[in-house]
Amino acid sequence: MKSSQQIKAMRKALLEWYQCEKRTLPWRIRPEDRAAGIVADPYKVWLSEVMCQQTTTTAASAYWHKFLQTWPRVEDLAAAQRDEILTAWAGLGYYARARNLHKCAQAVCADYDGIFPNNEAELLKLPGIGSYSAAAIAAICYDEATNVVDGNVERVISRIFCVETPMPKAKPEIRGLAAGLADPKHPGDYAQALMDLGALVCKPKNPKCGECPWQKACAAHKAGTMSAYPRRKAKPERPVRYGAVFFIESDGHIWLRQRPDKGLLGGMIELPGTDWTGAKPEIDAWLDQAPYQSNWQQAEDEVKHVFTHFTLYLTVFTAQISAENFEIRADLNKLDGFALPSLMHKAIKLARQLPHDL
Repeated sequence: MKSSQQIKAMRKALLEWYQCEKRTLPWRIRPEDRAAGIVADPYKVWLSEVMCQQTTTTAASAYWHKFLQTWPRVEDLAAAQRDEILTAWAGLGYYARARNLHKCAQAVCADYDGIFPNNEAELLKLPGIGSYSAAAIAAICYDEATNVVDGNVERVISRIFCVETPMPKAKPEIRGLAAGLADPKHPGDYAQALMDLGALVCKPKNPKCGECPWQKACAAHKAGTMSAYPRRKAKPERPVRYGAVFFIESDGHIWLRQRPDKGLLGGMIELPGTDWTGAKPEIDAWLDQAPYQSNWQQAEDEVKHVFTHFTLYLTVFTAQISAENFEIRADLNKLDGFALPSLMHKAIKLARQLPHDL
């Protein structure tokens, strides 16, 4: 544990570092902005927090600007059709976030008159807002003294204290240690400073210890074991699944369908296809599940797509069929209007490279 004097010194050093080295992010209110009386917009901060989950700030930034241009207020987002939101989200991944984004916007409008709750406890009641997001929004927007712990913060804290418990079992221990350091006088700036420290200096590999304001307080640095933290158990081998999709073209249009709301890629648009299984079946077993009997052409290559918990290999079959009963009839030149995940974009790209015979 650190003494109260050490903790005060760490807080001061971190905030001074942040004043000079902070990231410039489009949704961020900087210390000088706060001093000038500028306040954070909870809608913009919430949107950024949701988008940055499992996504880099660089990738999220373009989507953040697009969403604000399309839906500048939470009321606009709540009134949008869910499929419009899924389409705008396509390519950002982890699509449950987009579904929860819509639910949360509707809840804010229905239950809070379009104003985000001003405390962590109430924010936690909203769909899709977990402990990290609630703490971050409350600290950044309302200056509530919360304990903001994301992946970057976990890494910093685990190194400062040499937390030996492996992740994810160490999470409660790390939260407790982080709470002891959190600055109640400057909660918003402190939270963002600590996240920036992990993102810019205390990196997973090759941390820049020489630039770290907490170098003297870091137990891992003293031991020269920075890269050993946070401790992690050996990852099991990622499972593999197999499936097939059918690219059915007719007069410049293709057949698409919508996935069920529940489950992976819920509510997104896809090519018709088979279930994904752990064992790769015979080709005939897949063709028995095709929407039509046809002279199917099989792509030599497979589509490989890595999800969080498994790797998927998709076999692509193509055919030209004069059919009118497509679930969704999509113009091949206007696919941007559909909520197609990147997996399906890969499959369509591969299919369009093949010759299609009637």
